[in-house]
Formats: sequence, structure tokens, C-alpha cells
Amino acid sequence: MTVKQYPFYIKATVILFGIILLVNVLFNLQDILIPLAFAFIFAILLNPVCTLLQKYKMNRILSIIFTLLLAVIVVGGLLYFLSSQVARFSDMLPVLKQRFSFLLNEFQQWLKMYFGLSIQKQIELMNQTASSGKALLGSTLSTAVGTIGIILLLPVYIFLFLYYKNLFLNFFFEIFAEENSKEVSEILNQTKSAIQSFMIGLLLEALIVAVLNSTALMILGVKYAILLGVIGALLNMIPYIGGIIAIALPVLVATVTKDGYYTQLGILIAYLIIQFIDNNILVPRIVSSKVRINAFVSILSVLLGAALWGVPGMFLSIPLVAIIKIIFDKIPDLKPWGKLLGDTVPTRHIGELWNIRRKKRIYK
Repeated sequence: MTVKQYPFYIKATVILFGIILLVNVLFNLQDILIPLAFAFIFAILLNPVCTLLQKYKMNRILSIIFTLLLAVIVVGGLLYFLSSQVARFSDMLPVLKQRFSFLLNEFQQWLKMYFGLSIQKQIELMNQTASSGKALLGSTLSTAVGTIGIILLLPVYIFLFLYYKNLFLNFFFEIFAEENSKEVSEILNQTKSAIQSFMIGLLLEALIVAVLNSTALMILGVKYAILLGVIGALLNMIPYIGGIIAIALPVLVATVTKDGYYTQLGILIAYLIIQFIDNNILVPRIVSSKVRINAFVSILSVLLGAALWGVPGMFLSIPLVAIIKIIFDKIPDLKPWGKLLGDTVPTRHIGELWNIRRKKRIYK
């Protein structure tokens, strides 16, 4: 039986239409899919604990409940620590507001002196910015409400994923032909290992970066050093973009709370050193998983995740791209796409291209 071959433009059109349809579904169903995606990742992360408890003859349901309680205690402790630091920060808000007003007045006078921008014109521009920011505030509030919904649904989804784990695994094996069961098993095992190693490494990296950030800020005498250090470590989980925001926050606080600019310069130097340690020591040795995504795809996936699902999409983008790469690497027709996502730069075809060019120059 011959397989009909379609022209490239027909294949490209069908693929493009499928991508548009998929993006539309992901965007419109984000309130349902975001909690499911987080629950799927955390269920894989918590599965070893649940399996270990079952080896000690604990009931399946009890082991899942105990695992969830342990996770809630850890997350609750972190949230309590952050809330206590935020409470200390809120006590200084009147002083910070006064200092910020003084700096804003100096900045307005500087703009008037060097750019001829009157105070009235500056106020008009600020009012326009504030009015345009109302929509941003509304979207931020809706994002906060959506985050609360995610937090409430996560334990339920994680419990169901862990409880029906064997049912889902059996489904994946049955929808493919029996001769492909080995490849399906390899994909599932690699996906599990990649997510577990990635998430555990990410948490260890965040802990080390939080300690380094907080220590550097305390040495420089920056107020709320621990809070800013922890926030910077959490933002650092967002590849490349989060690191920039993590540097901006302590610089802003130092500008408001301290005179001069030596502290800000010290923060920039300290954070650049920490970023160098993180990118060249921590990430390759701790976060490095079985699936490596190149820098271009990482940045692009974070931006696309933010456009599609907002802040949750930025955190989910890298694990989901890692899963996609595992699937691409196991399907022969999709292996070139898997190589495109990876960080291994091939040289075979590039060498052939250079040989052809060299031969052309010789013959000329």
C-alpha cells in the first residue's frame, strides 16, 4: 500500500492551522489548564515520597495524604517566613514614602533644568501613565484571584494524579501499538526523570542563591536584605528575565533608603558575581537535567509563556518545553525539531557546507 505524499505548502498550511488552533485552546482554557499543568509537575515531584511510603506498607490513600500534608507544611513555612518579612517592610512604608517623594521632587527639578520639561507637563505625563496603568492593575488583580484559585485546586489535582497514576500510565500504553511499548516506556521514564531532576535542582539552586543574595545585601547594609534576597531567588527561577528584575528591586530600595550611589554600585557588582556563580557553577552542576534547552529557546519560551498564560506561564514554560523535547527526540520525523530545542550544536552539515564552498573557490 503506497502512502500519498502531499506537497510542502499543504503540509505547512495544515501544521500552521493546527498550531493556531492549539494556541487558541490553550489561551481560552487557561483557567483550567494552568492548575492541571502545575499539579502534573508537582505530582511527578512528590511521587517518589508517596512510593517510598507505600513500600513501608502504608495505605495508598494515606500515603498520598501524608505526602500532601508534608508539602503543605513546607510551602506554608516558606509563606509564613515571607509574610513576616513583608510585615516588617510595611512598618517602614511611611518613611519610604516620604523619602521617595523627596527623590521624585529632585528628579523633577533635574528634568526641568536639563530637558526644559516643566513640572506641570511632568504631572500631565504621570497622570496619563497612571490612567493607562489602571488596566494593568485590573489584570494584576485578576491574576491574583486566578492564583488563589490555582492554590485551592492544586492539592485536589495532585491527589487525583497520584491516585490514578496507574490508570494514566496504562492509557498511554494502550493507545499506541504494542511494538511501540518500549519507546513509550522510555519517554515516560525520561519525562519523569527530567522533571524531577529539574525541579529538585531548581529548588536547591533557589536556596543557595537566596543565601548568597541575602548575605551580600546584609554586608552592603541594605534594609530588608532577607526579603529581597528570597524574592530575588524566586525571580531567578524565571530564566534570564527574572534575574534582571531581581537586581532592580534591591537597587530601587537602596536608592530610596540610602544617600549616594555607592550602595547601588555594590549591589550591581555583588549580583553580577552571584549571577556568574549561578550560571557557571550552580546551573551546570545542580539544575542540569537529562534534557538541556538552549538559551534562545529558553528566552523565547518564557516570553511566549508569559504572553499565553501570564506569570504562571513563565514558570511552566521550561518544564513543558523539556517534555516536548523528550517526545521529539523519540519520534524519527520530529528529531530535527528536538535538536533545534537542545543546546548541542551540530557540525556535520556545517562542515559539508564549508567543503563545498572551498571546492568552488578552488575551481574558480
